[in-house]
Amino acid sequence: MTPSTISYDAFKELMAERSMAYLRAALFVSKHRHDGHILTRPLVGELLSHSSQIEELLDSYGARNNCQWANFRFFTATIKLFSNVSYELLHIQHSLPHYRLLPVQRDFANSVDQTLSVTEHILRKATQYLVNEARRLKMPLSDIHISDDFYVEKLPPGRLPHDLATRRPGTVSKTVSLLATAFLNLAAESKHILPKTQIHPSSALCGMSGPISEEHFRSLELRFHNLQSLYDTYVSITETEVLDKDLPVLRGHISVVLHLLRMSRDFAHYYERHAGPAAQQIAGKRKRVIDPDKLLDLVINFSVYFVTQYLTCAELLCQNMLRRYTEIDRIEVNVPPYRGFHVRPSTLISKLVLHYGSEVKMLLDSEEYDAASPLELFRANEKINAFKRRSLAKAILEMDMIPANNQVDDITKFIREAILKLAEHNKLIIYDHPLQTNGKPSHLSGASLLEQVTDQIARLQVTGKIDMATDIAVTFVGDKRVLEDIKLLAQNGYGEDKFGNNIPLPEGLTYLRK
Repeated sequence: MTPSTISYDAFKELMAERSMAYLRAALFVSKHRHDGHILTRPLVGELLSHSSQIEELLDSYGARNNCQWANFRFFTATIKLFSNVSYELLHIQHSLPHYRLLPVQRDFANSVDQTLSVTEHILRKATQYLVNEARRLKMPLSDIHISDDFYVEKLPPGRLPHDLATRRPGTVSKTVSLLATAFLNLAAESKHILPKTQIHPSSALCGMSGPISEEHFRSLELRFHNLQSLYDTYVSITETEVLDKDLPVLRGHISVVLHLLRMSRDFAHYYERHAGPAAQQIAGKRKRVIDPDKLLDLVINFSVYFVTQYLTCAELLCQNMLRRYTEIDRIEVNVPPYRGFHVRPSTLISKLVLHYGSEVKMLLDSEEYDAASPLELFRANEKINAFKRRSLAKAILEMDMIPANNQVDDITKFIREAILKLAEHNKLIIYDHPLQTNGKPSHLSGASLLEQVTDQIARLQVTGKIDMATDIAVTFVGDKRVLEDIKLLAQNGYGEDKFGNNIPLPEGLTYLRK
């Protein structure tokens, strides 16, 4: 059934009635557009609340696609978005004394003030354009009374006493470890997704394929919101929070990152929908309230910059917290199936350990290795390869491959057949097909046939043509949380299949992808 069409007079009468409070706030901003800072939480809250309601009403009548009301709807959407951003900035301004933020390279408070000045300028322009549209539509603006003290925010000094009884959670170490570990993982993933702040803002960064997209920011915002909820559920108003002074500091960093991501989301949304090249083609000659490059600069050099700064500060904080609450454990896992602890598995283990900032040792026989150092893990290959060669010699003897007289007519042919037979019995993995044995092996002085065979196989292993299967196990000792991730990595082949091809890491190890 085709919906009926409402007359312009009836719709204007509806909008005049419903927009009274909204236009009052817009007229207030427009009237004071040449004054100093005028944004207060009551004023911005009024703009945000009523612009949201009016936008929904306009959309329910299809104003977006109507030539009479499309501009009124556009400026309403602009006012709603930048009112929301301004409210976030005002919230940060009022909350800064209580966030206990760690120092960063730039003055955050001053940057917040400067960004608020930009959004205030945008709201002045947008409300003026909205008022002009309202006059064009002949809405009864003269009936709206405005007073200079309508939106004043009077705040007596002080705070209410913290006299609510504290809760007693379960194990303190478990609570802190859960929160700090969750933050570290999310911080690592966020810095991988976010654009680098050293780059020049450009339209190429935006949209679905670029790092500056509403989708990316919204996803991160949701996850930091969940992290904040985790804190408020398990840590807030607990004895743990009272005893560990780092916890409220962490809560402040989670909160400020969350608010900055919300602003990033709104900036990206406005660029994609209203200010970017694609949006401008649709908008035509519609008046612009902010330069697109200025909008991108706010994203890169304000929002993303300080998100990255505070994530880095809080990472160090979390690592120190985890060290204090370390639960020492040990696990036993098999060595990487492809060439032992070569570059990729050693690097992944090192990144994993450094991510948590805890000390972890790898034990093999009587040797101890620092798991945070790839070079230390490389060193373990000497023992692993020696063990492989001994195991291989044992397998050759058990399979009765050596003649009783220790003599063969063609040693090169014999070695090749021995390698193929060992591969058939899963004692070897052949990577080079067809396998080239590069002529006769070098004869060792007084070497037995077995020694010559194992020597040639070792040479082929060094060149990467073959490898020896093994079930050697190593032991990792250290922080229980780190060991859980090492175990998960080992269960997933250390990021490789048995032929050395990269395979996807499990979701629990996404922070290693950075």
